Amino acid sequence: MYDDGGPARVVYAYAADPEASLPDGGFVEEVRTELRRAAVADGPLDDLVVRAADWAAAESKRFTGLLDAGHREGRPTGHEEVLVRRAVLGCSPLSLVSGAWLQWLSAPGNFEVPVVLRILALYASDVGAGHPHASRGSAFLELLRRLRLAEHAVPAARLTGDQRIPETAFRLPSLLLAMSRRPDEFRDELLGADLCLRTVGLLPALRMVRLARPAGTDWEAVDPSVPRDDVAERPELQCRALVDELVEEGGHRAAAAVGRGFAWTLGALREWSGALYAELVAAGDPAFDMAELMRQRSREGSVYHHQFQLEGKPLARWLAECRTDAGPLLDALARSRLVKPGRSHASSLVRGLVGERGPMFRVFSPEDLNVIRRWIDSLPAAPQSPARTETRTEGTPAAPAAVAAALRAGHRSPGRAPSSVREAYTLLMRRTDTPELRAWAKRYVAGWLARSRHGMDERTMPLPERWTREGLRPWLQDRHDRHGAEFEENAEVPLPSREAVVDDTVQTAPLTLIDGSWLQGFTDYEQASSEIGHSLFETYWDELGNGEPRLNHPLIYRDVLEEMGVDLPPTASAEFARWPGFRDESFELPVYWLCVGRFPRTFLPEVLGLNLAMELSGVGGTYRRARLALKAYGFSTRFVDIHNTIDNVATGHSAWAADAVDTLMAALPETPGPGGRAETWQRVRVGYRSLNPPSGVGARLAARRGRLAGRRG
Repeated sequence: MYDDGGPARVVYAYAADPEASLPDGGFVEEVRTELRRAAVADGPLDDLVVRAADWAAAESKRFTGLLDAGHREGRPTGHEEVLVRRAVLGCSPLSLVSGAWLQWLSAPGNFEVPVVLRILALYASDVGAGHPHASRGSAFLELLRRLRLAEHAVPAARLTGDQRIPETAFRLPSLLLAMSRRPDEFRDELLGADLCLRTVGLLPALRMVRLARPAGTDWEAVDPSVPRDDVAERPELQCRALVDELVEEGGHRAAAAVGRGFAWTLGALREWSGALYAELVAAGDPAFDMAELMRQRSREGSVYHHQFQLEGKPLARWLAECRTDAGPLLDALARSRLVKPGRSHASSLVRGLVGERGPMFRVFSPEDLNVIRRWIDSLPAAPQSPARTETRTEGTPAAPAAVAAALRAGHRSPGRAPSSVREAYTLLMRRTDTPELRAWAKRYVAGWLARSRHGMDERTMPLPERWTREGLRPWLQDRHDRHGAEFEENAEVPLPSREAVVDDTVQTAPLTLIDGSWLQGFTDYEQASSEIGHSLFETYWDELGNGEPRLNHPLIYRDVLEEMGVDLPPTASAEFARWPGFRDESFELPVYWLCVGRFPRTFLPEVLGLNLAMELSGVGGTYRRARLALKAYGFSTRFVDIHNTIDNVATGHSAWAADAVDTLMAALPETPGPGGRAETWQRVRVGYRSLNPPSGVGARLAARRGRLAGRRG
């Protein structure tokens, strides 16, 4: 039986939140137990790949055979539509988030790791980097919309409220989403799962749907085994190369983890697909659909209809009993005066009762009424012995329940707050956190924004006082012109000394080596392909070099440091933050980036403002002057050169940043108060100023008050 709040649904909804903080300890242990219980990797990875491909081929034939059988057996009108709709709904929890399990595998602490960059490249193709609504999930959403099944599909977490979808359909994607929020523990298992899903390709049930509805959507976009670019390597080959690299680096332990992820995913696919196939077979009988409909309406309906008697029993009691078995009610309805067997057009159940003057007006949707009509028309006209149609029941595996219980239990320990910005820098290198670290991060952002608001006026704030419908592009061009003019005005100003250039480059390292970290929240699957987030993800993707180490901004910056004779420890290491050559204040802004980037929803206007300030900050002026200084002392200018081009105000990051702000603002109402255009614009302006907030005593006191307010909040 479907469960309104089944454990897989609970995990799916929670893990779909881009700001989700999944606990360590018991939760991680229960997920590992599930992986071990269900997956026995009893052979090399090559064997598992062959097994998955063979299963997918055979299972696809089973599903497409349902269409053939329906045509041969002369099923009633609408049978194919029932198969298609049920198959699509059953595939929705997995297909709407196709590839999302890779969403957190990049983090500030591994921005320079080549294998991570290649994982990010694979993920970028899944989300359709640089384009709104271009993810594989978006292509599947188009199919849902064409079939008019998308009422609960956006955002994906709402899908858990669609009671047409069985609990079993959430089991596999819920665990994958949950593991994606603990990437340090489950990276290898996630890559194994990804390899399995790309080997399988288009889900077997969807192969049947594609055959029936070839124009239903962009099927190649839905299929995770098909590249998004004509010249790209097939995704399963990309994933296999990544897996081989991880295994070579991690040895037997990594190989075992990859095998577990692959085998568990294949087992979960088989279990789910088998249940879906059985459902579609059963749906060949219109009574199955009718029984499901009665069960779905039973809870609400049992509150009413106490006076209406059906065979001597109140309809309310019949409906209450439907929650476990709808068969008796269907039998009674078939014998009642409400139904004319074989003649739905003459049956009051779908005429007077649901008409505009009837007691059940608008209780049933048009889709529901089609189900009722199909059932009535399938009933034999001559009296027969009552046929019993039982509602499907599904046993929920114990493992998902244990995982959901561990999720509800939360962290075993609250952890501890950082004792300094240097320690915070190290702790924030990872995606995961503890309750204390999370609370500290929010307080830090609150304090930083309070400091940024201090003394803000037209003199200190270049952004207009009000946002207008013409958008920010004209303002952007004006600022760029001003940067150019300032560069020309300062042409005769002496360049800084070599020592000053080196010192500035070194002190900026904690910031630059995490370039793009303020946008890390927009790697989240739905954020990365949204109207606002797609350009932010593409900016992040550019900062990390589009999967190419030679284009990776942190690595390019390290090359400059090496030219200066500075060899820094790995960015994520405690030794980096403790390095004595850094001043404490060099970590303040980087820590703000690392904190605010964890909350893409909570601080969306501020992040958009910060992003605009960051991308515009050097274009046309500062970067050009920095280039002169670096070149004068024989250092590579590649870092500033690449930023001055990709951040340009016409087609680059600055333009995208302005467009993202305009997209947000244009959708807001002209109403006062929180959520209105004026209030949100002020938050954008504060975010803009947060790149370079005031540093006086008053500003520092404002920051302290902001942190205290954040603690109370």
